[in-house]
Amino acid sequence: MSFLANNYNRKKISFKKGIGSYLIAKNGKKYLDFCSGIAVNSLGHANPRLVKALNKQAKKVWHVSNAFIIPEGEELAKKLVKKTFADSVIFQNSGTEATEVAIKVARRYFYSIGKPKKNRILCVKNSFHGRTIAAIFASGSKKMTEGFGPKVSGFDHFTFGDHESLKKKITKNTAAIMVETIMGEGGIKVIPDWCLKDLRKLCNKKKILLILDEVQCGIGRSGDFFAFENSKVKPDIVPIAKGIGGGFPMGAVLMNKKVSKVMVPGTHGSTFGGNPLAMSVGNEVMNIVSNKKFLNNVKNLSKYFLKNLNNLKEKYPNIIKQIRGKGLLIGIQIYKDQNLFIKKLMENKLLTIKAAENVIRILPPLNVKKKEIEIALKIIDKVCSTF
Repeated sequence: MSFLANNYNRKKISFKKGIGSYLIAKNGKKYLDFCSGIAVNSLGHANPRLVKALNKQAKKVWHVSNAFIIPEGEELAKKLVKKTFADSVIFQNSGTEATEVAIKVARRYFYSIGKPKKNRILCVKNSFHGRTIAAIFASGSKKMTEGFGPKVSGFDHFTFGDHESLKKKITKNTAAIMVETIMGEGGIKVIPDWCLKDLRKLCNKKKILLILDEVQCGIGRSGDFFAFENSKVKPDIVPIAKGIGGGFPMGAVLMNKKVSKVMVPGTHGSTFGGNPLAMSVGNEVMNIVSNKKFLNNVKNLSKYFLKNLNNLKEKYPNIIKQIRGKGLLIGIQIYKDQNLFIKKLMENKLLTIKAAENVIRILPPLNVKKKEIEIALKIIDKVCSTF
């Protein structure tokens, strides 16, 4: 009997150890982990460099209040700013907290320039920005918001890919457009570079802010440090989390100077956000993932993986409908029972997770080996052949 609440539909399996791309179950069975804690374990399990960074910091200082300077946080913020569009950073503990801060910053910006009624955020319907009360209403999903009324106001929605709908939904009260650069939970849907450019132009024209949610697709997951980089677009605000901690709970909001200057003392706070343990791990993740050679390897592995998955699509046209994604954020949309397919993959020692639109989400560690991808391809082939 479990004394945990029943808000998760947990698979009947637990793990005693993780090594690189693998998890070892309590019964000793070895699984190839292409779920990675939903894009969290960006450098695999028990990464020696991350373990060393965490242990080193654990012997010094675990936690101090943000009432004091935290050197490890100063260092990580500097690395993030030097690598990205941003001028400053606010550290949090998770992606949903980062989303909340992004919303607060956007609203605070217009408040600070004498436009307090310009406070509505325009989002994609059935997107995913977290599980807090505000974030679920930002997502515009009936399934996520059911039973959690009253409705949190301040959010409007448009259909993914419907540019006319998007333009019509912008009003005098719109403060920002917030979208996931690659929709994760929503079915691994990539916003094309040309579309990101048009979003930036539209925001400039309407004098509103652009928030690109890179909680799942950022920190090297796309093959670039940020998924929007190839478009040459510069957003105003970017929430991140998941991969930046490499498995340690951590989030952040990156902002340009225009908006960050409104976040003065007292406008936001976090008890654990930016704690020395998280910052030490984050610094080591940055040292690895921000390396150009590392990111090029992610792109090469992605190219190989996607090519072979598309070959399987041609081989099994009645099973696989579409291969989606970018970098190592990959989706296999199938015609058949999604849950059963994932179960069959797990029975063959490959762990994946589902997304919307009958998509199986594949999220290997960014440092996955080519031979491990080959093993995964063989398992997917086998399951397709018997499905």
